[in-house]
Amino acid sequence: MSKILFDCDTGIDDALTLLYLASLVRSGDAELLAVGTVHGNIDPRTGALNTLRVLEMTGLGSVPVAIGAGRPMAQDVHFALEWHGRDGLGDTFLPEPQGAPTGESAPAQIVRLAREHPGELTILATGPLTNLGAALLLDAELPSLVREVVIMGGAFDHPGNITTHAEANIWHDPEAADLVFAADWPVVLVPLDATHPTAVGDPWLTKLAAHDSDAARFATRILEFYVTAYTPTLKRRGAVIHDALAAMLVVEPKLCEYTERPVHVELRGALTRGATVWDARSLPADDDRRPVRVATGVDVAGFQDRLLAAVLSL
Repeated sequence: MSKILFDCDTGIDDALTLLYLASLVRSGDAELLAVGTVHGNIDPRTGALNTLRVLEMTGLGSVPVAIGAGRPMAQDVHFALEWHGRDGLGDTFLPEPQGAPTGESAPAQIVRLAREHPGELTILATGPLTNLGAALLLDAELPSLVREVVIMGGAFDHPGNITTHAEANIWHDPEAADLVFAADWPVVLVPLDATHPTAVGDPWLTKLAAHDSDAARFATRILEFYVTAYTPTLKRRGAVIHDALAAMLVVEPKLCEYTERPVHVELRGALTRGATVWDARSLPADDDRRPVRVATGVDVAGFQDRLLAAVLSL
C-alpha cells in the first residue's frame, strides 16, 4: 500500500485529485498520511482550507493539513485566480471547514514523515515545488529516506501554459524545482505533454453531472468555472485535470510511457525562465544528475474512466 504525502495548491484540479486519493484510501490501495499546501493556484492558507473541505466531505477529516511556503524562493508570488476563482474552488465560497490546519509547516512535515517512514513515503507534488525545495535544505539526508517523488509539472515537446516555454508549477518557483530535480531521489515527472491529451469533454462531464452524490455534485459545481476558463484553449467544452494523472501514476504507473533523462530548469532566460530542459540527443552529454522518469505517452481512456469511477464511488 502506497503511503502518500500530498503537496498541493488546492485549486480545482487539486480538489478533483483529492477526491481520487480519497477513493484510493477507501479501497485500501493507498494511505494518505498528510497534506501540505503551497502558493500557486491560490495562497497556501486558502488552499489548506479548501483541502480540509474536501477531506471532510470524503470522511478523511482526520488527515493532517499543514500550511507551507507563501511565496517562491527568488521571485514575486503569482496566483491563478482566472483559472480557479478567488477562493480557489471556482468562486463557490463554500462554508468554513470544521477542522483547522496544523501548526507544523509543510516542509517540516515532509522531513518528519520521511524520517518516520524511511523508504516508504511517496511525495505527490501538484503545485510549485517550494515546500520540497525547502525540505531538501532542512535535511540533507531527505533524498535517501523517500521512496519516490511524483510531480505534475514541466513541458518538453508541448508549449508552456503560463509562458511560451514554461509550465505553471515549475515557473512559479524555478529555483525550488531545480533543487528537486538535482536531488538524488527517484522522480517521476508528469508534464503537459502527458496531461493535456487527457482533457475531459462533454460526455465525461455529463456522466459526472448525472450522479447524485455529495462528491459528484461538488466536482460538477467547481468544474463549471474551470471548464469556462479552459474552453477557449481547448476550442471545445472541457478541461484538463492535470494533477489527477500524477496521482494515478502513484498506483498505476503503467498508464503512461516514459523517457528517462536528467532534467534541468532554466533560471535566467528572459523568454525561457521556468522551462524544463532535457538533452534529447541520442547520445546525451555527460550529466551527473540522476535521470528523471518523464511521462510521455498516456492511456487517455484509461485515465478518464478511472477518474470518473473514483469520483462516483464516493
